[in-house]
Amino acid sequence: MKEISIRIADKNDAPALIGIYAPYINDTAITFEYVVPPVEEFASRIQVTTHDFPWLVCEIDGKPAGYAYASHFKTRAAFQWDAEMSVYLSSEFHRLGIASALYNCLENILREQGYLNLYALITHPNPVSEGFHASRGYRQVGIYHSTGFKFDKWHDLIVLEKQLAPLPAVPAPCRTFHELDKDFFSEQLHRAEEKIRSKMNS
Repeated sequence: MKEISIRIADKNDAPALIGIYAPYINDTAITFEYVVPPVEEFASRIQVTTHDFPWLVCEIDGKPAGYAYASHFKTRAAFQWDAEMSVYLSSEFHRLGIASALYNCLENILREQGYLNLYALITHPNPVSEGFHASRGYRQVGIYHSTGFKFDKWHDLIVLEKQLAPLPAVPAPCRTFHELDKDFFSEQLHRAEEKIRSKMNS
């Protein structure tokens, strides 16, 4: 039986996570980045993100299989209850339920932090990602036409949205994930691990 672990990334994960991310940069328009970032820059991204948000890493038998994280959707104060979602998987670990488990875990944590609206920005067309998000309750609310130029071609970007919780008249400030109850946080990670384990054994 394979060992499955989900944990929070730290800067030391940068080389392995770049290994997952690099093919998306070099071979696809899923990300609009042109150049694979240096290890130091990627490590800095992890550190900045994890100041407020969880950056989840799934390991299979000790090898990073994929990761998911949230980030601030916009920087102005009025957007502070919004978060943008991202997920990337290693090519050898597709169709094992990893992305779904990571997203579910991330959404539960974000809801507990106080976030209300989630957004995903997806290069169009991408039927796999579009279907994945639709199955999770995300709906398309906009499209940026021919907004990104990569591989000698202009690409559209669609905006997907999911409301996590009812909108209060006066929302409380969001908490960082470090402020959450440790038992709650551990339980979310454990549930995500179990979802993947169940999928792999089915």
